Amino acid sequence: MAWKIATFNVNGIRARLDVVKSWLDQNRPDVLCLQEIKCRDEEFPGESLRELGYEAAVFGQKAFHGVAILSLRSPEEVRRGFGDCGPDSQARLIAAKIDGIWIFNTYVPQGRSPDHPAFQEKLSFFARLKDLFTRNYSPSAPLIWTGDINVAPEDIDVFSPKRMEGKIGFHPLEKQALSEVASFGFIDLYRHSHPGESQFTFWDYRLPKSFDRNLGWRLDHIRATRRLAQASIDCGVDAALRGQPGPSDHTPVWATVELEKIDPGPQ
Repeated sequence: MAWKIATFNVNGIRARLDVVKSWLDQNRPDVLCLQEIKCRDEEFPGESLRELGYEAAVFGQKAFHGVAILSLRSPEEVRRGFGDCGPDSQARLIAAKIDGIWIFNTYVPQGRSPDHPAFQEKLSFFARLKDLFTRNYSPSAPLIWTGDINVAPEDIDVFSPKRMEGKIGFHPLEKQALSEVASFGFIDLYRHSHPGESQFTFWDYRLPKSFDRNLGWRLDHIRATRRLAQASIDCGVDAALRGQPGPSDHTPVWATVELEKIDPGPQ
């Protein structure tokens, strides 16, 4: 059975609802993780998405941030926030166990600039995430970490490494923080399927004709523990959606896994 998961920073679910519904209708992923839904839980258009067969687990807030997980089958369990007694005033992390797989959907803080306090908040987010995985889960279990990670990890993941060096989204400390979380046991499924291939997932509105000129970053990731990565078939980016009317500045990333090929080892 080919099981499909996708992630998409929608930059406002109500503004992009028709885009999301059309994409779901055409692609029918088993799970779609959304970031920057920019609405409170009670404002999320769950009924409209339920008409397409999707259940929604939501962690939202007014006007900013917010994450959600849509799934064709109801989650076995849902967790919101870090659960570590630290600050969770911003809705940036939701996890759900679906089809026996724990999925962690994150909207990592952008960080503003390396000399801004928000940059330290970004690094702290990664540290808390690593602690969450280390305290509560095993790398031998089938886990997925996905979302808008807001870090391009390699030179081929930005349109100009020289121009971006030391800037937000490509700063050495961010890349190291991402690497620390990944060291728990997460494999980058896009890079696993397409080694050495440059493909972006984000094109900034503020750069003139950024999409037409392909001035992008690969900020959106699907990462999985080894048991899932070994059963993965492919991982891709639906870049065409960024060029359609009324786009988000991000575009969906998807991955498929052969569930029957997952090693049934210890959880």
